[in-house]
Order: sequence, then structure tokens, then C-alpha cells
Amino acid sequence: MNTALVAKNTLVDLNQRLLAQFSEKKPITEIVKQRCLFVDDLLQQAWQSFDFNNQSIALIAVGGYGRGELHPHSDIDLLILTKSEDESLQAKELISQLITYLWDSGLEIGHSVRTIEQTIELGLNDISTATNLLEARLLCGSLSLFDQLYDAIREHEFWPSDAFFLAKKEEQQDRHARANAFDLEPNLKSCPGGLRDIQTIAWVAMRHFDAASLKELVDYEFLEQIELTELLECQDFLWQLRFSLHMIAGRDENRLLFDLQRQVATAMGYEDGTQLAVEQMMKRYYRTVRRVMELNEMLLQLFKRATLHQVIPLTIQPINEHYQRRGHFIEVLDNQLFEQQPEQIVNLFLLVAKNSNIQRIYAPTLRLLRKARRALKGPLQDNPECRKYLMHILKHPRGISALSLMHKHGILSSYLPAWRKIEGQMQFDLFHAYTVDEHTHRLLLNIDRFAQADQKDEFPLGAILINQLPKKGLLVLGALFHDIAKGRGGDHSKLGSQDALDFCKLHGLSDHDGRLVAWLVENHLVMSVTAQRRDISDPDVVAAFADKIQDAVHLSYLYCLTVADICATNEKAWNNWKGSLLRDLYFSTQRVLARGKEKPVDVADRVLEVKQKAQKELLRRGLKQKSIDTLWLRFKDDYFLRHQPNQVSWHTEALLKHDPKKALVLISKHTTRGGTELFVYAKDKPKLFATVMTVLDNKNINVHDANVMTSTDDYALDTFVILEQDGEPISQLSRIQSIKKALGKALATQKTKPPKFRKLSRIMKPFNVRTQVSFLPGANHDTSMMELIALDSPGLLATVAEVLHRCNVTLLSAKITTIGERAEDFFILQTDSGSELNQEQQTHLSEALLAALSKPLQQ
Repeated sequence: MNTALVAKNTLVDLNQRLLAQFSEKKPITEIVKQRCLFVDDLLQQAWQSFDFNNQSIALIAVGGYGRGELHPHSDIDLLILTKSEDESLQAKELISQLITYLWDSGLEIGHSVRTIEQTIELGLNDISTATNLLEARLLCGSLSLFDQLYDAIREHEFWPSDAFFLAKKEEQQDRHARANAFDLEPNLKSCPGGLRDIQTIAWVAMRHFDAASLKELVDYEFLEQIELTELLECQDFLWQLRFSLHMIAGRDENRLLFDLQRQVATAMGYEDGTQLAVEQMMKRYYRTVRRVMELNEMLLQLFKRATLHQVIPLTIQPINEHYQRRGHFIEVLDNQLFEQQPEQIVNLFLLVAKNSNIQRIYAPTLRLLRKARRALKGPLQDNPECRKYLMHILKHPRGISALSLMHKHGILSSYLPAWRKIEGQMQFDLFHAYTVDEHTHRLLLNIDRFAQADQKDEFPLGAILINQLPKKGLLVLGALFHDIAKGRGGDHSKLGSQDALDFCKLHGLSDHDGRLVAWLVENHLVMSVTAQRRDISDPDVVAAFADKIQDAVHLSYLYCLTVADICATNEKAWNNWKGSLLRDLYFSTQRVLARGKEKPVDVADRVLEVKQKAQKELLRRGLKQKSIDTLWLRFKDDYFLRHQPNQVSWHTEALLKHDPKKALVLISKHTTRGGTELFVYAKDKPKLFATVMTVLDNKNINVHDANVMTSTDDYALDTFVILEQDGEPISQLSRIQSIKKALGKALATQKTKPPKFRKLSRIMKPFNVRTQVSFLPGANHDTSMMELIALDSPGLLATVAEVLHRCNVTLLSAKITTIGERAEDFFILQTDSGSELNQEQQTHLSEALLAALSKPLQQ
């Protein structure tokens, strides 16, 4: 029988045994070691069978395999060392046969054939090669040849300890710059706080102390036993994740991909409860990488002190009797201070706020801080002195930078028990790109950004309002608590509001300030929901929003919190379209509040104002008054209420220059409310809206706003705000022409073909969003408002339009909101006869939508 096939089958059996042991909760270190020993044995047998023994050649394990760590699909890195190039050539055929056999056996082999001289030269020129060589382990062959290599790579000239440290530090910084510790699909090896960060500590130690493992660092009094235990515990968990991931993916996969996360969580033994199994697993992952990041920072600082003796000492500047500044670090002078006076833990961060030169905590001080944090008997907020220091931080202009450092080093959770509960908590969706605590941290940083001069272009209104707030610290508190009750069950806004009120009372804030903070927390979603999912051109919508806001001060606080919140959700959540909506809502509400809500806007006055302004511009361009009047007689008042004068003049001029019996497609060259405006004029026909949606979907375009209306002679006057997938307006001329051509062709076609949509993307497939249809009280008696929540599948809007047509329902306007994998869309509807939908019609439409959307829109 083919020996490679036998070896391959044996390897498959081994993986099954290891998987069974993993399921039985056997230590992951033993499982990983077993696979390494199995491969050692297989390689040694193969070496014997190919008869390399009479040659000066050695088979050496390097890299992770050299460390004795092998996950199910990890690469097996081999160095085949020869005495001379001549011997390499003589052994070339045997080596080729060996590698082929190993591949046929099912092993992922990475190999190189080199002499000692070639190996050392390559190692000197490449830090990764040098690192792999430090972990070299002889498998079989010439011991004397391996010893020569072993001695050569431990010579001082081969990467001196200080040069090696700097190279690995730079390598880590580059790696961290390319990845985020809190990615939705994190890389277990390369993300900050991942396995590479643990290995970096070991590699630097190996070079400096010639240590064979992390355990030896305790003997060198470089690492404390409790720190070693923590590092190994973190490594064990990351290894368990990686083992599960490899087994489920069936390949050397190190990214926790969405479509694998649920299966990995199940393999790890997590079960759905109050939180999903996958959310429980990811919570532990995010907490683990944060621990590794802190240990890595502290230990690499200590290595720097140990290895870089020739570096110019950091300048020391006294702060007070307890602290000094060493370069850009803060350092405590008394090793017992934190344990004897726990309030000094918070005072340290107040000093950071007060001194802009301080950016980090000195490693020995960080070690003391970690010990004190573990030794605490209760939350720091129970200490009156701690409360006093924290209030000073909240009031300080640089308070957010201090809070950021408190978050980084686990002091916020030591201070506030509720913060500990949200640490590492994630939501299994595509919208919330960060854990709850990291999202809140980024929200705080965004509030800081508003006050920076270089941010005025991106946040023009926020930059003004942030400096007008009576007490910026109240906004910071609202931010801290806005999501603090997530994951408890119930309405997190109301639960968090009570938490905030209790905190404010405990910290001595006035009743007025406490109520303001609690109000911000309870209402932190109201402005974004109103702007993005309601018709803010409707005066009644703005008036109802103004009723909730109460006054201009509350409006300013809420605007700043809302913008900072959206920007901190994910990197794609904020765009000019959302910015424009929120600014429009802010100024509309401000006007209502300034009027005292005593003078409601008269519809006739608004129509007249829009007409007069548009007419003035059209006459200036040379158009005739009679032509304008004739065209506008065909337009209903609703058209003028829902468009600005510049839009009306743009549409009118184009229509007057166009054959009124033919379809017209206009796409703006300039952005409208942060997006690109699309105007469609055509003889109204069944499925017109569905046709437009299908074309735009196939062009991979997002629709964010739709105003659908008809003239008195049944011509559609439909306006859409459209954006590219990345949230940017559509600007390329070729792209605009392509869209216009496709729409023109579709509108001119009499027969409608079954639409074809894009396939559902890989990243969307793991999600199962339950379709929900709900009706809200209408703003007036002849319309109905409907909300739809569904999976954001290709063709969703076209399918909705098809159902509306079948149910004899007319769409007047739509607000399209995509929240990660969820579509949360808002529609204003009428029956074909022009009235609101009665209960029976609502039920019929709801059932029809649920039936249509329960089928996969695209396999």
C-alpha cells in the first residue's frame, strides 16, 4: 500500500483523536504537543526511509514547529541544512522526493535548503528569518552541523540583543498599524493582543537571556509568577480558539470569520443564553487580548530598560511628593502608595489630565497599578476621595485623555462596576464594529475631536456647539452611561438612565445636572432615529421631536452625543448624508423651539415661498413665466412641500427643455444633503418604483431617501438620494452616465422581465434577521406610516415595491436605513384611492411582506 496514503490516513485519525480530547476539555498544551510529536515521528521515519544518514545534512524544525507548537493546519517549517552547496546539489533529488512524500502525506510543508553560511547571511538581513532560527530544533541528521548553526546564531554579532529588540518592536508596531484589536473578524495571530504579541515577549527574552521559554523569565526575576500565569492563561484560550478554528475551517485559517464564529463557539462549549454563545466567546476573546496588550506593553518597556543601556536617560521632572514625570511617562515614587492610599490610583489619572506631556504609565508603576487593581476590596467609587478626583477629571479640558488611559488599564471597570459588565461585550452583527466598552471609549474620543481645529470641516456644527455647552462634563457622563446597560435585558436606555441618575447623586451633582445626564442617556437614540427614519420635511414630525427635546440646551447636548455616537459605531457609519440630515433636524427644531411652538407653519405659505424662490431663479435663467406656470399647474402641493427651491428650479428647467411625453432621468452633479440626487420623470405605470430599485440594486447603489409622487396627469415625479456602497456621493461622470442609460432603457421597456439580483455576500450569510412589519400612527388622516426591519438582502426594496403594487398600496416616501446586516426602512403609504390603510389592509400588506421576504431573495 502507498506509504504516503497510510501516513495521510493516520494523520486524519490523529486529528479526530485530538478533536475528541479537545471536546473532553483536555489541556490544549498537551493536544498541540501531541500533534507536534506525531509529526516529529513521521518526519524521522521518512528521513530514515530516504537514507540521508550517510550525508552531512540535518533536518531542522524552525518557527512555531521549532517551538513544539502545531495546530491542526499550521505550516510545518523545515530547514534542511547542508555542509556545502555541492552536498545540497547531491542531495537535491532525495530532498525533492522527501518533500513530495510529506505533501502527499497531508502535511503543509514550508522548507528551505541552505548551508550554514547562507542561513546566517539570510538571518542577518531578515528579522523574521532570524526569529525562526532562534527556535530551531534538530529533528534528525547531523548533530555537529546543527550545533554549528546553534552556536552561530547565539553569537553576539548575530542580532545583538538591543538591535533585535528594536527590530521586533518595530515589527510589532507595523503589525498593529495594519490590524485592530477589536475587529469584527479578528486575526488570532496578528491582531494587537494576539498570539504574536505573546510570542514577541518570548522572542525578545530568548535573545536577551537565552531563555528557552517564558517560564525562565521568572527565574531571571524579569517576570513575576502571577504575570506568567496570566500570560499562559491568555495563550491557552487563544490556542483553544485557534485549534477550533483550524478544525472547522479545514485550513490554516487565523481570522475568526463571521461564517465560522458560531461553529467555533459551539466547539468551545458555549451555549446560547441571555447572550448568544458567539457573543459570550467573543467577550472572553476581547477581554483576553486587552490583558495581553497591557502585559506586552509593560514587559517590552522593561526589556527596553534591560537591553538599551546606551540610550540617553529620560528627563525626570518632579510633579509632587508622590509622582514624577519621566520623559512622557508618569512614575510613582512610593511602591506602597496605591495599596496604602487607593484614592491615589484615580489621582494618578488626574495628573495625566493636568500634564499634556504625559502619555503613558512607566512600566514599574504599571506593575504596581496592576497589583493594586487586583487587591481592591470594592469599587473605587465607594471611596469619597476617589469620587472627588474623578469629578476633577470630568471637569478638566483634558479629562477625556485621562479617561481613555483609565479604560486602557482597567481602572474604569475598577471604579464603576457596571463598566466591568460591558467590557468585551459585543453584538453579533455588522453594524456594531466594536465591543460596547470600546465603542463608548471611541465616542469619548470623538467628543474630544469636536474641539480640535482640524475637525471643523468634518463636524462644522459640532465644533461650534461643543464650546457652547454649559458643562462639557455632563456630555461626557452621558456618553459614559449611554450604553452601560446593554446586555442586561430590557431597554438599555432606560436602565442606563437610572444608573446615570444614581451615579450623579453619589457624586454630588445637582438635581438639575443629574436629570440632564439621565435624559441624555434615555434619549440618546431619539435624534438619529428621527433624522434617519422619519420624514423631517413634515412639520408635525419636527414639532413632535421638539416636544421631546424641551429646550435649545438639551438640543445642543443631544446633537453632540448623537454625532459622536454614530461616528463611534463603525468606520462606515458616518457620512455626509447623515450629517446633513442631523443638521437639518437640528436647525428645524431650533426654529420651532425659538418660536415657542406657538406659530405652526402654514402649508400654503410654505408652498408659495418655495415657488417664489424657484421662479425667481428660473426667470433669471431666461425661462418664460407662462411655461413655468403651465408646468406647475400639473404639480400637486406635496411636490413643493418636499423639495427645496433649488431642486424645483433644476427639475423645472430640465422638464421645460425636454419632451414632456418621454421619460427623463436627472442625476445631480453636486451633492444634495450629502448624497447624489436622482430625479425620475415618466408616465406612471405599475412597478415603476420596483423597476428603478432593481436597476439601482444591480448597479450596486444604496438608496437612502425616496420621495415618490405623481402629477395631476399621472406622471411620476420621483426623487431619490443615492450613494455608493462606501457612503460617498456618486461623482464619476462615466458612472453617472451608466446609471442614466440603464434607467432610461428600463423605463422605456413595456414588458418587465423577472429581476435578477446580486448574490448575498459571504459576510451576510451567517445572519438571520427576523422580518418585522409594524404600523405607526399617521401624521395625518390620509396616510399610513410603516416600519420594516429585514435582512439587507439584494433586491429588498424591489421586492417591497412589488408587494405594494400587488396590495394596491401607493408609496409616497421612504427613508432607507441600513444598520449593518439589518435594513430598518420607513415608508409613508396610501391606498390607491388616496386614503390611509385600515386595519384589514394593514394586516393584508403585513402578511404579504412577511411571505415575500421569508423566501431568500438571492441564494
